[in-house]
Amino acid sequence: MNDIVLLTNPETTFDDVKHVLYGDAKCVVFGLEGFDKDSDFYKLYEYSKERFPEKVYMIQAEAEEFLKNSSDASGDSSNKELSFSEFKLNSDGLIPCIAQDYKSGEVLMMAYMNEESYKKTLETGLMTYWSRSRQKLWTKGEESGHFQKMISLIIDCDKDTILAKVDQTGPACHTGNPTCFFTPLTEKKDVDEADIYKVLQDVYSVIADRKVNPREGSYTNYLFDKGIDKILKKVGEECTEIVIAAKNPDAGEIKYEIADFLYHAMVLMVEKGVTWEEIADELARRE
Repeated sequence: MNDIVLLTNPETTFDDVKHVLYGDAKCVVFGLEGFDKDSDFYKLYEYSKERFPEKVYMIQAEAEEFLKNSSDASGDSSNKELSFSEFKLNSDGLIPCIAQDYKSGEVLMMAYMNEESYKKTLETGLMTYWSRSRQKLWTKGEESGHFQKMISLIIDCDKDTILAKVDQTGPACHTGNPTCFFTPLTEKKDVDEADIYKVLQDVYSVIADRKVNPREGSYTNYLFDKGIDKILKKVGEECTEIVIAAKNPDAGEIKYEIADFLYHAMVLMVEKGVTWEEIADELARRE
């Protein structure tokens, strides 16, 4: 990927801008000729400039000047790109590559790369591997449509394993599971696995499933059946409960009330079609 990426497509979204910048591009230039300041594309430029002030430009020369100055300040070593010949390969000339969801951090799969697949990944932005069974290149999702957009590639300290942070479309596993790592072998029962992202996503998924597949006696379905006004009423009530609980010296009560609020907020999110990914993007924008 080039250090500077020119964006001219009016259908470009902020997710597209982030994917480019989280990849290998150092900055982007918006081709705004012909677009007035009221156009969505110009507004996207302004929004992106606010979010990435040192990486978004509307004039090519400004982007080039930024790259020159940052290179002068940091020196050549920090921007050095490793060639495939520097990687430590196995006896078949391959290097293992672990794919990880760039948002959740979940490990999705492991496959192998050779030099050709590595270069094609860099050229196309889509994760491409070497199939040992078929002895050919395969771009993940070429048959299933479950593509992996490359966000970044990271080599480990021994240079013998690549970590690919990806934007996964659909499930990563050919079985239909979100990740290939779904078969437990052993685990310690006393380890707390209450990862906040996983818990929130799991509860959200259950709520979303209730909306599509109602269950008799389900409180969640009761809220959906009553409609938006009832859901909003409950969200408001839970906010009040948090305020009251905060005046109580017992921390246990406020934890309980915040959990209640988050549940009802997720019911509202599902009702309005808002996802945790969108909430995370909005929070990241405010950094």
